[in-house]
Amino acid sequence: MIRLLLQLAAMLLLHAAVPAQGAVTITFWSHEFGNSFPHAFFTLRGIPDAGGPPVDRDWGFSPDTIGPAILFGPVKGVIEQAKPAYLRGSDAQFSLVLTDAQYAAILALIDEWSPAGDPTYRLETRNCVHFVQEAARRAGLSVVDFPRLMKKPRSYLKAVAAANPQVTVIDRHGKQYLATLPPIMMPTLPVPTSATALTPPSSPHPSTGSRR
Repeated sequence: MIRLLLQLAAMLLLHAAVPAQGAVTITFWSHEFGNSFPHAFFTLRGIPDAGGPPVDRDWGFSPDTIGPAILFGPVKGVIEQAKPAYLRGSDAQFSLVLTDAQYAAILALIDEWSPAGDPTYRLETRNCVHFVQEAARRAGLSVVDFPRLMKKPRSYLKAVAAANPQVTVIDRHGKQYLATLPPIMMPTLPVPTSATALTPPSSPHPSTGSRR
């Protein structure tokens, strides 16, 4: 039994040597003119410090229908997920690691702008840049107000990155950046520090008295 437990400990030590990706990282992206309008969105990737399921997806906010109506007043908006090809064709601007409280605040933001909350899209005051602006604020960034850039996704995100030194500047094309991301690994269990911890408790000695 002790030999089996020692072998198990060796396997756990080997597994623990592989770095795990803790916490959730938010990355802010922009997409320039192409087959669609300029756009800003963010991705969440990792595992909360407190545990829970891993996350690896993106969120953006857009009008439900692209048309002249967006120029004249509020229209219905939608929280959307980009297709893989769209993500590869976008640009990763910067990232930062979230606390669990910040992660929860950003999930709440997604709910607030979804049909369960207020999905109204306004080109001048509630567009995709305003959505990522609020995400940046909830992620702990203090300088996020650039009124002249609220319809210029890439310029806005570059301005935020330059004004907040705690972020990690990426500034890479999506295809290149995505290729550098390691797999998300679940945290490993703590490993005992000595063989003594693996020794099972000794069994009580059998009674030496005679049986009747």
